Amino acid sequence: MQRVNKKVEHAQTLALYGGTPVFPEGAPSWPSADPGVGEVLREAWSDGSWGTYHGVWMERLCDALCESHHRRFVLPCSSGTYAVEAALRGVGVKEKDEVILAAYDFPGNFRAIEQMGARPVLVDIAEDHWSIDPEGLDAVYSSDVRAIIISHLHGTLAPISEIEEWAHARGVAVIEDACQVPGAKIGNRIVGSFGDVSVLSFGGSKLLTAGRGGVLLTDREDIYQRAKIFGHRGNDAFPLSQLQAAVLLPQLEVLDEFNLRRAQAVTHLLKPGGNWTNLRAPVHLENAQPSYYKLGWLYSGDTGEGPSRELFLQALQAEGLAIDSGFRGFSKRSERRCRRSVALPFSEQAADSTILLHHPILLADQSILDKVAEALSKVHAAFWSNV
Repeated sequence: MQRVNKKVEHAQTLALYGGTPVFPEGAPSWPSADPGVGEVLREAWSDGSWGTYHGVWMERLCDALCESHHRRFVLPCSSGTYAVEAALRGVGVKEKDEVILAAYDFPGNFRAIEQMGARPVLVDIAEDHWSIDPEGLDAVYSSDVRAIIISHLHGTLAPISEIEEWAHARGVAVIEDACQVPGAKIGNRIVGSFGDVSVLSFGGSKLLTAGRGGVLLTDREDIYQRAKIFGHRGNDAFPLSQLQAAVLLPQLEVLDEFNLRRAQAVTHLLKPGGNWTNLRAPVHLENAQPSYYKLGWLYSGDTGEGPSRELFLQALQAEGLAIDSGFRGFSKRSERRCRRSVALPFSEQAADSTILLHHPILLADQSILDKVAEALSKVHAAFWSNV
């Protein structure tokens, strides 16, 4: 039975209980109607390239990604999830090897390790963001560890240089999962250029979208060749099409501009004065320039006086916000499926308390962003006015 705060005075104002929603029209859709995408779609239709897998659109996309990420080799593929699996194969992970990943991460990464016949090794995330805490790596290392997957999640960037140094000192390959953060930077270096190999996703909801798709990026020819052979089943079994490549090119051209707009929107939303004491924003790396596929908070209202996270999210969703919980994490996975040799308190906390605002509304003008703040304040006031 769901717990409800008995002290709610203004519940009748909430859309969840019959009040007027802040966004009666609902959340903005994605992808937006980009004129540049429309233009390349017409061109691909007129020249017949939309029905092929190799040609000028693919060449342009591969060249653009290699140039922007300072990589020598690029392997387009059917999804970011598949790209992680190909990266594992590319760095030489074999059956019974071990692969370290955060105990709070995208579930497809855990499954990709299992698909190799390898064993996931869980390490905790940091208290104040959703990425691996380098301090915990020594405690989980063994001579069977062949690789580590480092994911950048929910608008925060992992301390990947520090983790990379630790890994390479032990002969451990580094796979950078940059699926959520295309165009982000640490200092002057673009995310997706770290590690032995990196992956991006072009899924339907992503900042760069082709409906589906992904890409593997590396400087090492041996990794590229193994990953390429892995996907060859008489032909390229997991390809990205020319049509998908075509629609990605105009999006790449505006990615930096859109990332800046999203970052400015986040700054506006998180400015002092927002009385959301139940929400804790993450701490960012020094010199980080994040990109926001999701804007994440840690919810701290589920303490016996406030509503459960699920009820809090239902109230915000009823106001018209595209907001949801995070990943379930792996801390409760059976030890038959993974090695869990240390406590995982912050991964467990993230699984229980993460809430995520989806990115499309971050491209809206300031008046719309003010309404986002209004919705958050409205729900907060209804549940916490007398707590």
